[in-house]
Amino acid sequence: MTGTSRAVRTTCPYCGVGCGVIASVPRGDGSGHPVGPVAVSGDPDHPANFGRLCSKGSALGETLSLDDRLLHPLVAGRRAAWGEALDLVAERFAATVAEHGPDSVAFYVSGQLLTEDYYVANKLMKGFIGSANIDTNSRLCMASSVAGHKRAFGSDTVPGTYEDLEQADLLVLVGSNLAWCHPVLFQRVLAAKAARPEMKIVVVDPRRTQTAAAADMFLPLAPGADVALFDGLLAHLKAAGKRDARFVADHTSGVDAALAVAETASLADVAIETGLGEGELRAFYDLFAATEQVVTVYSQGVNQSSHGTDKVNAIINCHLFTGRIGQPGMGPFSVTGQPNAMGGREVGGLANQLAAHMELDNAEHRNIVQSFWHAPRMADHAGLKAVDLFRAVGEGRIKAIWIAGTNPVDSLPDADAVKAALAACPFVVVSDVVRRTDTTAFAHVLLPAAAWGEKDGTVTNSERRISRQRAFLPLPGEAKPDWWIFAQVARRMGWREAFDFASPADIFAEYAGLSGSGNDGKRDFDISGLTLDRAAYDEMTPVQWPLPVGGSGAVGEKRFFADGRFFTPDRRARFVATPIAPPASQVGKAYPLVLNTGRIRDQWHTMTRTAKTARLMGHLAEPFAEIHPDDARTYGIEAASIVELRSLCGGMLARALVTERQRRGSVFVPMHWTDQYASAGRVDALLLPNVDAVSGQPELKFTPVSIRPAAMGWHGFAVLASKPNAIPADYWALAPAARGWRLELASVKPPEDWGNYARALFGDAPGMDMLAYGDGTAGHHRFAAFKDGRLAGALFTAPEPVAAARNWLVERLGDEDISEVGRQAILAGRGGATAADPGATVCSCFGVGVNQIGAAAQGGCRTVAAIGASLRAGTNCGSCRSEIQALLNRFADSMPPQPMAAE
Repeated sequence: MTGTSRAVRTTCPYCGVGCGVIASVPRGDGSGHPVGPVAVSGDPDHPANFGRLCSKGSALGETLSLDDRLLHPLVAGRRAAWGEALDLVAERFAATVAEHGPDSVAFYVSGQLLTEDYYVANKLMKGFIGSANIDTNSRLCMASSVAGHKRAFGSDTVPGTYEDLEQADLLVLVGSNLAWCHPVLFQRVLAAKAARPEMKIVVVDPRRTQTAAAADMFLPLAPGADVALFDGLLAHLKAAGKRDARFVADHTSGVDAALAVAETASLADVAIETGLGEGELRAFYDLFAATEQVVTVYSQGVNQSSHGTDKVNAIINCHLFTGRIGQPGMGPFSVTGQPNAMGGREVGGLANQLAAHMELDNAEHRNIVQSFWHAPRMADHAGLKAVDLFRAVGEGRIKAIWIAGTNPVDSLPDADAVKAALAACPFVVVSDVVRRTDTTAFAHVLLPAAAWGEKDGTVTNSERRISRQRAFLPLPGEAKPDWWIFAQVARRMGWREAFDFASPADIFAEYAGLSGSGNDGKRDFDISGLTLDRAAYDEMTPVQWPLPVGGSGAVGEKRFFADGRFFTPDRRARFVATPIAPPASQVGKAYPLVLNTGRIRDQWHTMTRTAKTARLMGHLAEPFAEIHPDDARTYGIEAASIVELRSLCGGMLARALVTERQRRGSVFVPMHWTDQYASAGRVDALLLPNVDAVSGQPELKFTPVSIRPAAMGWHGFAVLASKPNAIPADYWALAPAARGWRLELASVKPPEDWGNYARALFGDAPGMDMLAYGDGTAGHHRFAAFKDGRLAGALFTAPEPVAAARNWLVERLGDEDISEVGRQAILAGRGGATAADPGATVCSCFGVGVNQIGAAAQGGCRTVAAIGASLRAGTNCGSCRSEIQALLNRFADSMPPQPMAAE
């Protein structure tokens, strides 16, 4: 801390790694507002990341603007006072419950909420309204893991720690693109492998992801075939004599039934199911069998399936059979996708849970919670899970819904049906940070919530580590914390005393006390040792649970099940028989490809935060469909063309990315784009609402689709100083640039007048000077407009995808007093030999492009380390290193050999 700034330790709001960050906040002017930008860096003392940050975390300081914030309550679109808005919410929910019963209302919340927010919402719905119709968007990412844990362990317990990933001799990554989705954890793994080169990494994934670049063995599994792979492994482990006989006999049940199912398929059968060769399978199975310290990491590629729970249990079965669980460097490990997905699980944020890992269908647990809360009416049956919940909204069974911190119109499968359901719902409340999302458009009441940097509370990461999120900015406008909003409505519904919280510390203390109530070691989750006063809560450092009263304290890594005792009634782990079954829907003549969805490196969920920074939007600036070259030829798709994908549910448009990384017969589309940033990029509108029968998690990795070229008559690219009010094009994708906006365009028909089209796009401000070039025969048009010596906009169109120096043009938006030569260069779309184009962004942390890496390679930088030393690329979060290596491999074919060093 210096005299001009203060340092606040808090936690990153992105993935489940739970990285600690330090916000360096400039001293304010007395109003509480800082007088300059907030700098964000990694916290070297946080045990999740030890100072590392990914590209998204490094750019957090750039996302704190208020330009798109919801700052005041809105009722029917007009500004309202908090009292009016809260009264209306309380009155409508109370009236709906009185007329139609507790199950006629619902909450849909988010892993973006803090634990204290989650706790208050869950308490209100389950203990006072009396319904379990509260579910969370975490249902979409880790519900199958929860169900698998509970079936095997009797509780939703992640046994291990991040240290186990570093200590393992074999790390198996299944359905987890760790390099892009959990970059800091991946860098910990790579550092461990560098220190111990004998450590092996196996990556199991239908796509050759960036994670696969670091693998000693890559298994390109057929989509949906995880159960077959791990059933085959279990059978192999038995045949190889790898049963831990004492552990299995003393601490488990059900092994014979699980083996009987696993052994029904021969190795040849497993090869057919998985699409892998028998030799590949034997190599993996032998490696697993021969290695004692094995950690199997899995994520959404396993969970997001109509058989996700069986996939989880098939993995766990192999660890139970060998006794490789609960010890350093051993065990199954679920990595979560959201910053507080784990906290939501702990607090009972799912519709089939109670707080503190207690069970809704357990009468003893219901009594414990009801007595502790002094609740008037306790939910006694599971509520509706996310997909069923919104189906009930559409059918009119749910007549009032409150959505907090999430965007289901974009993120749920069959997303157009979700949109229609909200449009027809009698009463929709949305608490959010952002004024305009595809979901807030349907809100009767909009409530402004506090954002990261403004709110105060706790989150729990994937290794059960509770960390503080601390406020370092004042609440803007009339924004309020989510816990306060829920508590105020509860008080207005008549439960003032039960919701008389003055701070997050009060809520956390109550929650910690509940976790120890009636526990005595019978339940895994116990943080009663953290029943803290406000001062201790404010100073709390990251700790792993369990932390019971009188426990060992906060020091050291905490693992479960080393003693062979689980949380089932007989304290034995359960093997679960996992029969091989196909995904819920199959490809066919009309829909011959498998659609897989997921995340990309620099974006987060539906982009409400990450799209605020040009640095993160520069890597991949538009929705794309990744397709294998053979499939591209089959369906007549050219690289970089616009394609249309369709399913039984809907359609979308995306840019074709033709690559051998993709599996034949499959197509990958990222999940992030919404109607705010693309004309037709909502991929979840295509996804069928198939769910896992046990967990209720949707199958987001397997949807049969068709693909075809979109018949576009022209393509365009533009840079704009101001955000356009309207974009008249059949396809468009908008992204912020450092001092303006960048825009990809395509349409079936050309405009009647290209000059008028360009002026409308640029804003046609008085005094704007526009240069133009047109070749009617070739169909090429270029426009560049200038105002007060600065670039106001440039547009380039052609019958084919436009070739222009995009990043160089984006950089010109900040130039002042552009000369005539500079104007002509802009109109040409490239700077020429004296102004090199950096090329498409590879390293977002330092803004390094593909052309810069190519030039450095030509200059003698032939390794990733050398590129880092020259350009800094890959030296921060490291998630671009595999891309750099791929580029170096490509460049190597065209570069002269390096001279040998003199002896």
